[in-house]
Amino acid sequence: MRIDGISLLAPASPLTPAPQPPTPNPAPAPPSQALAVVETFHSLQGEGIHVGRSAFFIRLAGCGVGCSWCDTKHSWAAAPHPLRPLAELAAEAASAAAAGAAFVVVTGGEPLHHNLTALCAALASTGQPLHLETSGVDPLSGRFDWITLSPKTHRPPTTELLASCHELKVVVHEAIDLAFAEAMAAAAAAAGNQPALLLQPGWDSQSGQALATAHVLRHPQWRLSLQSHKWLGLR
Repeated sequence: MRIDGISLLAPASPLTPAPQPPTPNPAPAPPSQALAVVETFHSLQGEGIHVGRSAFFIRLAGCGVGCSWCDTKHSWAAAPHPLRPLAELAAEAASAAAAGAAFVVVTGGEPLHHNLTALCAALASTGQPLHLETSGVDPLSGRFDWITLSPKTHRPPTTELLASCHELKVVVHEAIDLAFAEAMAAAAAAAGNQPALLLQPGWDSQSGQALATAHVLRHPQWRLSLQSHKWLGLR
């Protein structure tokens, strides 16, 4: 596969293939005043540049990316999860802000399978910075203060997201993931962007931990990201 002239060789992974998720639409639907939501909660951001900070999370339902190591596979299908009015979500975010949440994280699932324009407009009333966690396979919608792009070898992101992200975080299980991470960093740079670069070992992946750690030691432009919320037993 190729992205902006960069060739990505992705041999078959030894990881167990994931169940095939639903295939998403090529573009998000028109804005809705209600979205399928898996859960909302106030916790600490466990990963990435903003690790350790108080945040309110909105986990949207629906994902067609299908990562074999995904720890929220219950979020893949949207139908089992309730439609929540956007005004209700904004009210919860405001309550979390009053309780100490520093920002709102819209995650999934794959949140950009939905048109997030109306959600962002509703959340803007809280005055909180809005963060997005995405694989980048869909067009960007909504207005966000921070975008974490976590691209996948089997479903590379759009150039739009490579150009827009503030943080590029690649999960590492095997050596091909390091080559993919460098290719994504080069693609972001070619798109005129210089996001923060993070490598995150797959949970319980000893090879991923060793590879990511060694790469960061040799390449100071990268930093290590760990899933600290799992170590702490947080959501």
